[in-house]
Amino acid sequence: MEFQLPLEKMTTEEKLAAMEKLWDDLCQSPESISSPPWHEEVLLEREKRVRDGAGKFSGFAAAKDRIRKANR
Repeated sequence: MEFQLPLEKMTTEEKLAAMEKLWDDLCQSPESISSPPWHEEVLLEREKRVRDGAGKFSGFAAAKDRIRKANR
């Protein structure tokens, strides 16, 4: 099924509202959404680092800043 939204005509507020509606709908049946195999590997590695005392944590603002800088 092909579905198109008039994105070029939508305001940012309308786009965010559309995303929220989609997300809310997807959350109604989370079992229908599977994680990719690599995701479990990443989570297991992170758990191991925390158990080993090598895990590093940062606040949300610091994490966002680090991600923004990495994507420049």
